[in-house]
Amino acid sequence: MDQAAALLDYVLRLADTNLVLGQRLAECCGHAPELELDIALTNISLDLMGQARSLYQYAAELKGEGCTEDDLAYLRTEREFRNPLLVEYPNEDFAYTILRQFLFDVYNQLFYQALQNSSDARLAEIARKSIKEIRYHLRFSAEWCIRLGDGTELSRQKMQTALDDLWDYTAELCTPNATDQTLLSSGIAVDLEQLKVPYFERVEEILTKATLEKPDYEPFQQGGKEGSHTEFLGHLLAELQVLQRTYPGAEW
Repeated sequence: MDQAAALLDYVLRLADTNLVLGQRLAECCGHAPELELDIALTNISLDLMGQARSLYQYAAELKGEGCTEDDLAYLRTEREFRNPLLVEYPNEDFAYTILRQFLFDVYNQLFYQALQNSSDARLAEIARKSIKEIRYHLRFSAEWCIRLGDGTELSRQKMQTALDDLWDYTAELCTPNATDQTLLSSGIAVDLEQLKVPYFERVEEILTKATLEKPDYEPFQQGGKEGSHTEFLGHLLAELQVLQRTYPGAEW
């Protein structure tokens, strides 16, 4: 893979990740346990959508040929999306929503902190603009993780069930692929190997405060970065893309 193709793939991965997770959180609008949470989750969704737009605009410029952000968000197929599997997991209940968000937010803050030092000026700029929002996302999800895990017997049981199911998708976040390797030597990509130790240390720190037990197996599910997804992504994209595909040319 040459560097130009790798950079496009890298930017699309970041954009797809934010778009898919933003769509998952948008599904919670009107369905959260209380109004304050409903507003918070919707605002986080909007943050992620805004970050996705900045990245899709950059990806469209890299791709050229008259490509637009709408083309990349709405007209690509499931196999063309590059997001990690964790963010496409559905909202089984509020515990799954919070645990998925927390497991992602710990990684995302570490990642965007490092991305601010990217040799690609556009990515570094997007990271600097996004990091404040991302810090809030982690504070929100970590506090709720602790509150529910160290709450009632029922809330703890639900959080533990969600953790047991979602844990398998965490390793992919910090696992580099060919795209990362191609861009790493030029200082464009974040060194994901350097994020593994602080990621799992931070996750375990919060899980301990939440009185939750870390699953005793090594997570192994991956493939999203290469376009191999769970059965959940196709359903999400069908809903996300239906307007554009029904009315071609509609704009954000």
